[in-house]
Amino acid sequence: MHAAGRQSIRTPQRSALLLAARAIATRVGIGLLVCLQGCASETPPRLLLAPMIHGVELCQFPADEPTPATERELAAYCRESGLSPAAIIESTLSSLGPGVSTDGRFELGYTMPVPLLKLLVPGESGWQVDPRAAERLAMTVKETNRPVILHLFSTHFGIGAPIEEYLVKDPANLSVSPLGPMPKDRYYAIDIYPWSLVSTDNGITHYRQMAIAQFLDAVCRLPTADRRKIRAVTLLGELHHFHADFEGGMGVTGPYVVSDYSETSIAGFRQFLARRYGDIGALNRLLGEDFASFAEVEPPSKDLRVQKATRFSEHIDSSAHGKLPLTGWAFDASGAAAGPIWIRIYRNGTLIARVPARYGRQDVLSARPSIGTADVGWRYDMDFRMLTPGDYRLDFLAERAGGTLANLGTRRIAIMARAGSAPTVLPSAELPQAVDATGVEGSIDHPQDRATFYFNPLVPLWHEYRNAQVVRYLAHFERQVRASCLGDVPLYTHQIAPFVNPSWDATKFAVDASLNDPGSLRLGISLYGEPTYGSSFFDWLDSTGHRSYGVTEFHPLKAMTPGEVGAMLERHRQRGATFVSFFVDARPAQVREAANSNIFSFDPGNPQFGSDRLYSAIGTIMH
Repeated sequence: MHAAGRQSIRTPQRSALLLAARAIATRVGIGLLVCLQGCASETPPRLLLAPMIHGVELCQFPADEPTPATERELAAYCRESGLSPAAIIESTLSSLGPGVSTDGRFELGYTMPVPLLKLLVPGESGWQVDPRAAERLAMTVKETNRPVILHLFSTHFGIGAPIEEYLVKDPANLSVSPLGPMPKDRYYAIDIYPWSLVSTDNGITHYRQMAIAQFLDAVCRLPTADRRKIRAVTLLGELHHFHADFEGGMGVTGPYVVSDYSETSIAGFRQFLARRYGDIGALNRLLGEDFASFAEVEPPSKDLRVQKATRFSEHIDSSAHGKLPLTGWAFDASGAAAGPIWIRIYRNGTLIARVPARYGRQDVLSARPSIGTADVGWRYDMDFRMLTPGDYRLDFLAERAGGTLANLGTRRIAIMARAGSAPTVLPSAELPQAVDATGVEGSIDHPQDRATFYFNPLVPLWHEYRNAQVVRYLAHFERQVRASCLGDVPLYTHQIAPFVNPSWDATKFAVDASLNDPGSLRLGISLYGEPTYGSSFFDWLDSTGHRSYGVTEFHPLKAMTPGEVGAMLERHRQRGATFVSFFVDARPAQVREAANSNIFSFDPGNPQFGSDRLYSAIGTIMH
């Protein structure tokens, strides 16, 4: 959901025959493509298509009674009657396709979100889990004869649970920035609660545990045959540290205000440093400081260019860890058919990087719809930790399809010495000859001209510690599920992937560790746009030790043909994906509330991001 950003179609018999013939041709083409790229010695298992169901609070209303007028009224009826959503889930899935695709490559199940905080209701002795709500969800597994992914859902995205407003009043439940406990925020029309993840000894953790325990108890009382339908469990949802301005502050520009600076985090960071270095002298030599003990060390929290600090080690911003994001976008209409345009980056006349402009930039497409694609973003993280302090010139040249170069622009930056003295202008070599950039559209978004940058060796350690906090909190809930009857069921993360957004600052989220090595959890990752059909995700995957993964949220953000969708899903199957979860709206049409719709739902009535055509494509490849 932190993404950009997040009924059968009947045809006449003749059209159906044409569609079937086209589907067969598409499948053959996909098979040939896969083999040309290198057939595996073993055929990968079926890929489970497990749409995330919107509508688990509802049920199928009896046909002989008047249907409630609103979604809220229907939800109340279903809650009181105890009727599960199994009937509407099955109806929705049946409209989409059979249990197994005709070619045997794909299987159709569903992902059931279990809204943990909504299971909690006020009682005589405080908040308690409503056992009927937990039983109702467990009954869904029993009554739906499809494989299921259980999504134990409890993130910062508000779901209208009454307990949310109770919990947000306790500072112990909130992440802390250098300015204090972070306030409730908004992401477009959604409330954002900055729940703390640095301790398991607080209310939000306690109530999450209560809800999970009650739900697991209900599930574990199901017959073994029904529990076998559960293919996987995903934990919590997007779990990461917070930044100020949740809707617009994820980028590499602007103030660097992040979590967590609670007393618990500060004490834990000092312990982390003591374990790592043993002696304060070793840390002092790294930092160039003179701390008398680890107890004096403060996490970096100030931007030296705009805030007063007593020590250099207090400095932090989006590049203080020693890597400067160079970002922008570029598009050459004359060479679009040849693939993405490549960007050459020169530092003082020396080529230091060559990167493709292939990442998704929905903001660019919205502003320049004439280019027809969002896959125009580029990024390179320039390591400046060992560079001599001084004034540097960065030049950005685009390689055009014919081999010529177009100049995108120049930035002058200063890599600053610790003392902050005026930088020395360093010598530069001559650049390759560039032609006029007419016809090439693009921008250098970061850095700004004449910007200054400092490397603080304490910052990478702070980021490492914050990453470990995310992994540790996930492990706490993993242990709870492992101790239940679902202990042998594959457990996955449900994690955001900021690295595929070229203008985002991944350090603000601190999720790299939970993505690269989530311990005994399996990788569950949400993919939007280019990573679903392009190469950026697979390039990253190759850099990790992951051999399998689940896609917990999935949307290409553009219309695609059945052949394109089939090839995209087949590529994920070949690379080790076990399931792919995209949003599907199962709410009865007569009670749907437009204001409560998901713009990313695959739905024949949702034209946003080509979702209607994607829905149709899934139906075609399943039949």
